[in-house]
Amino acid sequence: MNNTINEQAKTNANDVQSIVKFQRDYFASNATKDIQFRKDQLLKLKNMLNANEDAIIDALHKDLRKHEFEAYATEIGIVIGDIDKALSKLTKWAKPRKVKTPPFHYVASSYIKPDPYGNVLIIAPWNYPVQLMLLPLVGAIAAGNTAILKPSELSVHTSALLSKLLNETYDAQYIKVIEGAVEETQLLLAEKFDFIFFTGSTRVGHLVYQAAAKNLTPVALELGGKSPCIVDTDIHLDFTAKRIVWGKFINVGQTCIAPDYILVDKKIKDALVSKIQFYIHKFFGENPQESESMGRIINDVHFDRLLSYLKDGDVIEGGTSDRSDKYIAPTLLDNVNMDAPIMEDEIFGPILPIIEYGNLREAIDLINSKEKPLALYIFSKNNKKISRILDETSAGGVTVNDTLMHIANGALPFGGVGASGIGAYHGQHSFDLFSHLKSVLHRSFLVEEPIRYAPYKLNLNWLKKIMDWAL
Repeated sequence: MNNTINEQAKTNANDVQSIVKFQRDYFASNATKDIQFRKDQLLKLKNMLNANEDAIIDALHKDLRKHEFEAYATEIGIVIGDIDKALSKLTKWAKPRKVKTPPFHYVASSYIKPDPYGNVLIIAPWNYPVQLMLLPLVGAIAAGNTAILKPSELSVHTSALLSKLLNETYDAQYIKVIEGAVEETQLLLAEKFDFIFFTGSTRVGHLVYQAAAKNLTPVALELGGKSPCIVDTDIHLDFTAKRIVWGKFINVGQTCIAPDYILVDKKIKDALVSKIQFYIHKFFGENPQESESMGRIINDVHFDRLLSYLKDGDVIEGGTSDRSDKYIAPTLLDNVNMDAPIMEDEIFGPILPIIEYGNLREAIDLINSKEKPLALYIFSKNNKKISRILDETSAGGVTVNDTLMHIANGALPFGGVGASGIGAYHGQHSFDLFSHLKSVLHRSFLVEEPIRYAPYKLNLNWLKKIMDWAL
């Protein structure tokens, strides 16, 4: 029995090694570096998405009960938008970028040349299984790399569909999807890649980083954390509540940048809670389980984890659940103990703790007592308070007077800081992330400067004068 298992593992390892070598050889042919080739491959990806839109939406519904609107807005549409931007801007992005050359170099020019890394590995999560696998792929293709993709085994239907579609669309020597679970991920991480892009939990991110370090492989880690939402007294109460409810409960809270907890000025707490309750009912009805707009928890393990959080505070809205349907109602918790498990780990579900503060210093100190979050939300009309929060806290990205929307601006880099991640992407930032920005100094043979050569004794004073003037 053990021999059979070991032989199977050995075969899988050999398969992975063969694919990696296959892609390395193809990259060495320089085929992927051609700009028109890259555009053609991006267009293939766009056509694949358009031709299979219904099937993708169906798979997302089976995995996460995503509504068609949500599936297109947060998965398919956002990828197509990034492809279109890359198609229109790629020629410009890929050009050498001229920079200044100090006068003491005499006749010379300097520029930055974007080069593809080579063979990249993209490991995707289950919560947005289309967007979070294909957006990095857009960057990898645009930059001229080959890629191996590992989708999550938890989003079963979507992963299987994307694997089939991508492996039919592209040759394995260029882009290959490898399905599987922990064992397959470990086999992939045992190989030497030129770049690794990982989206997932901080715990697994540590393991990916450790594996990459063995080969000094550069990485991008898109992780998460406890993204706070600060609510000041000086706000538009109705819009604030509406935008918080939308940002928290889209994809039933299984969003890496969902508001993880609310920090609200105690003067406005009751009014805010009342409005949030109003919009929960307005959006999802009196029985959200019957709403087509309410998704489902990915599996029983996450369901049980989330259910355990309900004891960490007083339920003031929701709290009902149905394990057979993987359903947990949109839930608000009050009187949450700051040392409770729900305030330690990222919630990643439809439970929202409400925490009051007496002054802004308290709110800022609480945020800074935790790891740096992937996102921070500020609701206020007071620009001085907004500036103070921005200056005195750290987060991967910030949206003021809304939630989630900074991710929808392709001109903004999306990524974490500290425990919430390394590296940023979207739009040109994706192209740059998957490129080595190579520095080039190109000198002429027309002029020579004698003072840099030995013997140095008579040249030091001249060197100081030139460098003082030039710098």
